Amino acid sequence: MGNNLENYDLIQLENTVWLLEKKTNSPVYDFPFDKSFACRRPWERPCDIQAIARVGAPSQYSALYSELATENIFLINSPEQHLNDSELPFWYPHIQELTPKSAWFDIPPESNVVAELFEWPVFVKGARQTSRHDPKKSIASNPVEYEKLIEAYRGDAILEWQQCVVREFVKLRPITCDEHVKIQPSFEFRTFWWHKQLVGFGPYWSQFANYQASNAERADSIKVAQETATKIDCPFLVVDMAQTIAGQWIVIECNDAQESGYAGVSPFEIWNKILQIEKTKQIKDNAK
Repeated sequence: MGNNLENYDLIQLENTVWLLEKKTNSPVYDFPFDKSFACRRPWERPCDIQAIARVGAPSQYSALYSELATENIFLINSPEQHLNDSELPFWYPHIQELTPKSAWFDIPPESNVVAELFEWPVFVKGARQTSRHDPKKSIASNPVEYEKLIEAYRGDAILEWQQCVVREFVKLRPITCDEHVKIQPSFEFRTFWWHKQLVGFGPYWSQFANYQASNAERADSIKVAQETATKIDCPFLVVDMAQTIAGQWIVIECNDAQESGYAGVSPFEIWNKILQIEKTKQIKDNAK
């Protein structure tokens, strides 16, 4: 690999899946692949490689993709697919009936504009993410609170560079936390999808609370997440699901699974299922 990629580790898992890794020192993101799977770092490799990036969240995904392409390494999600699964203005139009009503703006709108589109309260976030789940920067119950929120939004290093998204505030089923967090955690689950096949399911707030879905709840949430994964063009996708207080399952957010932390999903389960899928595909291809 070129000197510009010397900080990355190129690994082949079980002679099947290529992985480009860079440790982030985050326990909810990093995973010791060498301790769970047969890993090799061959001196010689195929001319073109399709790889999964586990390098954190690049500030410029398209630049990283292009840089890797010069080394004949092509990430599983193209730059266009990355936008489809990580930016709300791109994924929302595909699933707007499955997620709270949303509108987005290049700059934060005035409160009168918001009032024309939504009833108070509203939920505010960046097109990609919130600012560490801070309610003072994400929930406004009236115009006065909204103006204070937007003032904080404009000065936030995470939010200021993103498009501003205003969403319908939906009351979610709350859960009891073992530890203090800024925002009230809900009955929320993270799902991982590999080429539209489920490879991981687990509680989103597992770091702070101990909760699980019943078999029926799991099946109902996966049904909605499956519809989402089917409608969004992305090979490796994360769909976060939550249950409302009325019992309905809704999509909270979509993300590029390459960048996503595992939350309460078993990393071994995810990678083992991906390997199973790819090994089965290889057997079928070789039999043709």
